[in-house]
Amino acid sequence: MIKRKDGFSGERALVVPHSIIEEMEKHPLMAPLHITDIGYYPKAEYHYRERREPITQYILIYNVEGRGWYQLDGQKYEVKSNQYFILPAGKPHAYGSYENEGWTIYWIHFKGSLAEHYAQGASKPIDILPTIDSRINTRMDLFEEIYHTLEMGYSRENLLYACSCFAHYLGTLRYLQSYRNASYNDSISSDPIMITVHYMKENIGKKVTLQELADNLGYSASHFSAIFTQRMGNSPLNYFNQLKIQKACQLLDFTDMKINQVCFKVGIEDNFYFSRLFRKIMGMSPQAYKQMKKG
Repeated sequence: MIKRKDGFSGERALVVPHSIIEEMEKHPLMAPLHITDIGYYPKAEYHYRERREPITQYILIYNVEGRGWYQLDGQKYEVKSNQYFILPAGKPHAYGSYENEGWTIYWIHFKGSLAEHYAQGASKPIDILPTIDSRINTRMDLFEEIYHTLEMGYSRENLLYACSCFAHYLGTLRYLQSYRNASYNDSISSDPIMITVHYMKENIGKKVTLQELADNLGYSASHFSAIFTQRMGNSPLNYFNQLKIQKACQLLDFTDMKINQVCFKVGIEDNFYFSRLFRKIMGMSPQAYKQMKKG
């Protein structure tokens, strides 16, 4: 069986230098909770990692698509789409994706005196399922903000901001319902079209079929497509593609991601198809858009 630690198309990873970690460990605001490694692996087929010698970091793995597994304390756990878990520091472990079912994961290694408190109860898989108030896409944007801040360099201000954002990020997972309630909008809770648009945004990085969108409302595919098109002036899947390209534009504008990385972030694996779709909707190539002066 093929086993790979890294080297996945569209992947990103950043390892904080040891000297910077030592600096954070001495700072009163950063010592309680700080990141040592952070990354994103899309469609990571044959992903595998085993550590027989324990490490000092906690490891958060948030699986947004696909299936995987991990072993801890002699027990094997199955990990489905929209689940996360945190491996405790100081314990041997192994994890990976299943053959032909590569998972898409956000992962963060972290340390500090508060780490064990945020990790409490998360050694088993925890569901983060899309709902009308789930705010999954907002959480993904927060991850990107942390990553981009660290990518801009290890100034004291960057490190402090990344640590502050990371505490918030962990809070969105640990205090899930409070996070969801914080911006719950009653006005869309009974509107099937707005429910669908919210579902699309929460699943912007995935392939979603017309039948899945209809099933989310309990409608037949034909009835759902008819009412959506009448209301929004576009078919559901065309509208979803517009949202994907809108998100791609934001990533091109506000991150340093390469175009092939942006593809995976919006759930499109084929670079050529992404470029054609982008040009069709925006009237220019992704490269031209990225170079265009705005504002």
